Amino acid sequence: MDRRRFLLTSLAGVFAAPLTAMAQPAGKVYRIGFLRNGPPPKTFIEGFRQGLRELGYVEGQNITLEYGLAGSADQLLDAATELVRRKVDVMIASGTPPVPVAKRATTTIPIIFVASIDPVATGLVASLARPGGNLTGFAGTHADLMGKRLDLLRETIPKLSRVAVLSHQTNPGNAEYIRQAELAARALGVPLQHLTVRDAGDFERAFGEARGASALIQLDDVIFTSHRKQIVELAVKNQLPAIYGFREFVDAGGLMAYGPDWPDLYRRAATYVDKILKGARPADLPIEQPTKFELVINMKTAKALGLTIPPSLLLRADHVIQ
Repeated sequence: MDRRRFLLTSLAGVFAAPLTAMAQPAGKVYRIGFLRNGPPPKTFIEGFRQGLRELGYVEGQNITLEYGLAGSADQLLDAATELVRRKVDVMIASGTPPVPVAKRATTTIPIIFVASIDPVATGLVASLARPGGNLTGFAGTHADLMGKRLDLLRETIPKLSRVAVLSHQTNPGNAEYIRQAELAARALGVPLQHLTVRDAGDFERAFGEARGASALIQLDDVIFTSHRKQIVELAVKNQLPAIYGFREFVDAGGLMAYGPDWPDLYRRAATYVDKILKGARPADLPIEQPTKFELVINMKTAKALGLTIPPSLLLRADHVIQ
């Protein structure tokens, strides 16, 4: 199997469960390309599938999903180019790194991004209201969530001191998130320790440098999502209470997460696929923001870290994992 074929087919079987909605009238079978650096959590794909099902699309009958899952960031262009060669009708760019790559690969195929960090600040689109070109979609998190995450850590750890901030050094959205984290940290009188990684081989080193910090905030990035089990295990091993932006980290054993309901965002992306397949132009579809946020807490992990979660925080949590 050649490398380009592997990029498009690896892990696709994981997401190959058929949709079961009533079919639309027989006609064209639309091809949807899904571009991402690394495998997406199953909940993301299932959210997208749910949205398609609600709109009457049946995989294998009137729609197919083509997966371009790059093994690393430098393979994204190969994966995007292959999706273009396959003449997909719409391309989904999942996360921040694939978006500029998809834009580079095609100026004609409509691109819908999901969970991209601040597409205006990063120069991907002209504005949220009228993105222009062949690009639109759903922005990911708000940088001001950094302050909320710091507040949650402070509520959990009253004597919060140094907080480590873990980021992937090549993510174009980091600057605004770090700026917001610094503003919030100054307001709380808490110093930050900035840690960056190049790849998964850096994780052990980064957590070693964070030793002595009272907590950790992880910036959102596909490299962390793809290796979330390793990340949460390192946090517990180093007795480092951590907050994440994805529930999937808490499901894997992380302490807590606060951020958008990501499966819901992918479900909503299906509505833009439907509009584009019915003739809408990406340039005319405004970029939407997350509307549902959730706080998730893992009590087993709290116990392993020797933490007592305040009852007031548990009452506000959307999900508590025992």
